[in-house]
Amino acid sequence: MKSLLLYEAGDLRCEEIEIPKIMPGSVLVKVKAVGVCGSDIPRVNIYGAYQPRTVMGHEFSGEIVEVNEAGAWKKGDRVVVPPLIPCGECHWCQSGNYSLCENYDYFGSRRNGAMAEYVDVPITNLLALPDGVSYEAAAMVDPAANAIHAIWNGTLQAGDTVAVYGCGPIGMFAIQFAKILGAKSIIAVDLKKEKLDVAQEIGADYVINCLESDPVKEINQITNGNGVNLVLETSGSPIAQNQCVCSAGKLGKAVFVGISHRNLELTKEAVNNILRRELIIKGSWNSFSNPFPGKEWTYSLQMMDEGKLKTDPLVSHRLPLEEGPAIFKKFSEKDFFFNKVLFLP
Repeated sequence: MKSLLLYEAGDLRCEEIEIPKIMPGSVLVKVKAVGVCGSDIPRVNIYGAYQPRTVMGHEFSGEIVEVNEAGAWKKGDRVVVPPLIPCGECHWCQSGNYSLCENYDYFGSRRNGAMAEYVDVPITNLLALPDGVSYEAAAMVDPAANAIHAIWNGTLQAGDTVAVYGCGPIGMFAIQFAKILGAKSIIAVDLKKEKLDVAQEIGADYVINCLESDPVKEINQITNGNGVNLVLETSGSPIAQNQCVCSAGKLGKAVFVGISHRNLELTKEAVNNILRRELIIKGSWNSFSNPFPGKEWTYSLQMMDEGKLKTDPLVSHRLPLEEGPAIFKKFSEKDFFFNKVLFLP
């Protein structure tokens, strides 16, 4: 089968490998759609995987084509696969906080993933697709679940004002969830006009291009100097993280979602805002809760099935696996525009 193998950082190859043999308690899934996550890009281009020749990809959906024991799942079932495989034994798993598992496995980094034609999946990691959810949409449940996990971490209330820094897929889903949950106004911040256009299409009330104006000043103007009740930072940029803290209003909440791989030094204005406005700053990691994989996944699927969560406007590229090595190189080009990139094996 064709697959995208990461040999080492900067060395991604499309090669033929054997179709996996399924073990007891697993099924074989034919991959129908697999997305490129923002975390895949530095893994492929800079840091490498945990093991050489790892098949990349953890945001995916597909069809079961082989089972090896009688059970609830059968050939032809349409599924989406949460990528975390928790140990089930550590303190955090026992308390239902699976995102904090201390000994987890993970598709596309710690074990072979789904940028391939087939992948073996434990039955505990299968979720059935509703009829109204396409394979492409299902491959985006993972970033959607991350978005709602962050919003619930920020305890969004109906009538709140919300700012979202970073209009990648997680940010785009956060905008839509904020609208669904009754936010009074939603402000989207990014440096790409194309992304801001999509953000406005899917529900942002205001858009700010941070290359053209200071988002903190713009947000203060929009909110009459009050700042927002909830601000989410999804880009991982230290500049945006500082601006995020400076955009929150009194007793506001700032939730950090984006992975930066860089040091963060808060400005004196940001620290002053934390103190004088008594801010709550939270981290949000992954998307899993009890019962596994959690309400983040089932709620996201429900909203997609009901047509309340849009996915098509987020997709910028649909590609065969053969174009994987080339597209990952293009991600490093400063002026190359992309949003959600899907491989369709």
